[in-house]
Amino acid sequence: MGTIFKTSQLLLCIWFLLLSTAYSGPNDRLVRVGLKKRKIDKLNQLGHAGSNEGGARRNHGFRGNFGSSDGDAIALSNYMDAQYFGEIGIGTPPQKFTVVFDTGSSNLWVPSAKCYFSVACLLHSKYKSSQSSSYKKNGKSAAIHYGTGSISGFFSQDVIKLGDLVVKEQDFIEATKEPGITFLAAKFDGILGLGFQEISVGGAVPVWYNMVKQGLVDEPVFSFWLNRNVHGDEGGELVFGGVDTNHFKGKHTYVPVTQKGYWQFEMGDVLIDDKPTGFCAKGCAAIADSGTSLLAGPTAVVTKINQAIGAAGIMSQQCKSFINQHGKTIIDMLLSETRPEKICSQMKLCAFDGSQDTSMIIESVVDKNNGKSSRVHDEICSLCETAVVWVENKLKRNETEEEIINHADQLCDRLPSPMGQSAVDCNSLSSMPIVAFTIGCKTFNLSPQEYILKIGEGAKAQCISGFTALDVAPPRGPLWILGDIFMGKYHTVFDYGKSRVGFAEAV
Repeated sequence: MGTIFKTSQLLLCIWFLLLSTAYSGPNDRLVRVGLKKRKIDKLNQLGHAGSNEGGARRNHGFRGNFGSSDGDAIALSNYMDAQYFGEIGIGTPPQKFTVVFDTGSSNLWVPSAKCYFSVACLLHSKYKSSQSSSYKKNGKSAAIHYGTGSISGFFSQDVIKLGDLVVKEQDFIEATKEPGITFLAAKFDGILGLGFQEISVGGAVPVWYNMVKQGLVDEPVFSFWLNRNVHGDEGGELVFGGVDTNHFKGKHTYVPVTQKGYWQFEMGDVLIDDKPTGFCAKGCAAIADSGTSLLAGPTAVVTKINQAIGAAGIMSQQCKSFINQHGKTIIDMLLSETRPEKICSQMKLCAFDGSQDTSMIIESVVDKNNGKSSRVHDEICSLCETAVVWVENKLKRNETEEEIINHADQLCDRLPSPMGQSAVDCNSLSSMPIVAFTIGCKTFNLSPQEYILKIGEGAKAQCISGFTALDVAPPRGPLWILGDIFMGKYHTVFDYGKSRVGFAEAV
């Protein structure tokens, strides 16, 4: 059996190598979106720029609901490595809007001039249909629900301008309500989704689809280069129609899209200082997502990473209590060869055991019900599943029950904050480990300087872990979201024509 498994892995790696031929089309036909810089100097601001807005976009998304060139350029901004956004035009003459280019959603929306009662609309540019000669009425209602906010409004149709490129007859949402503070604090007006039509609210054809259909790009490919140097003049570049060979070195490693909607693919194990965590040894789903600031993954792995880097979480007491009450039971069930994914449901701590259809499970993870009993049950279930992973890994090393319980108790101290902001000591970066992701049989490393977000300078500097927890049950999970932290290190190609995603080291 072991030989068969290794042979299968080898064949899979050979297949990935055959896929991994980087496409570099003629630079003079590339449509470019340039990236600019803005700064932020307070950690709580990052909560608005990163966690809240990034989380909001993700909750919607999972609802299921470069070189010299004559190409066009649009300015995008890097908001302290927490937001990448840029300018587009809507209508004739074009009305300017700043939008997030988000591969984790598929709709375009901007505030409407008919948004009268939301403070967020007062602080951002608003679309005025009466001032566009190319406007066409649609009127169909639309709503996008986020974990930290929502927008609602109606569909309209107009031309979309990106540099000198004009997309005709594009359906988009005029937002008439933007309640809460999520978009109030945002540095952008709206969002331009670059995901697949399968997750488009109202079934609207995404802007990217129309770019391809209308023959505005040579190849059905777009690529991101994100400049993570917060002191640099450029924020990076988004290129439509191919890739810019000046923004990466070597060849891209390509992996096929496994489920359309998001740019989702299969990922292998996660390593900490070259040591496998074991959690994704049998494979995890992953999503390349330009609309998420951080790296989101299973609590069990994120906790191990936080322990290794000394990040302080706030869930430790609940975790310690759970280990004290249920740790021995989990050990006994694993020793009796109970399947790990069945343990928590058999203990009546989880409502599902991985055998049912959980295609909408991410919606419940982001607290769809907002009910106290539901939240408590979800927390207990998550703690149980995390503990099973910890115990299973230690049992494989033939450790004693006491050693396993003590290890789990120590890991409890490093459980990530629910908001994803786990503080670390800025002076300890040099001693922190390399964290690596296995994609297409290749290892992609991230150094502490790349996965830690540093806010401010000198004695007032604050540092937070770039890892946040997200637990998704099979068959959709375990799941990782590789956001801007990962895409900043690795130039990312979204190949719509061949339905694949590629990564190469950015320069």
